[in-house]
Amino acid sequence: MNRLALLAAGVAGAATLLAVPAEAGAATAATTVTCGASGLQAGLSTKVCAEITGNSVQFYGQISLAGPPSPGTTLPTRELLTGLSGQVVGGASLGTVNGYTRFTASTVQVRGVGGTVPCGSTVHGSFSVAEFPWSPVPVTVDVVVPC
Repeated sequence: MNRLALLAAGVAGAATLLAVPAEAGAATAATTVTCGASGLQAGLSTKVCAEITGNSVQFYGQISLAGPPSPGTTLPTRELLTGLSGQVVGGASLGTVNGYTRFTASTVQVRGVGGTVPCGSTVHGSFSVAEFPWSPVPVTVDVVVPC
């Protein structure tokens, strides 16, 4: 009986220890995503979004078709000039990413801008897409990092 009682106590203790990480994981901050209004750039639909987890902000730009292609249409691969930037309003830059992005028919995201900011700060993100003969018409998002 002593061995059985000892085994039961060990199992109960292990269950308690294993429950702690699950509770700690539940207490972590949830990620919220806020996107600005969509825009048309280079004949495509674009938007910029901010992912916020606690006081960490990550921006991404998204490129997709503006509408469904006509049946039987083959879409060529396009080399787009993209620019993504972010900053704390009235404060520091969160970075800039400029370069070429390949687009066919599937939605593409451009990432790489973000950082840790003080809670209560307003952050601003901007995303632009250009392809000859179209000029960029940036889309933007402004969001307050909650406390």
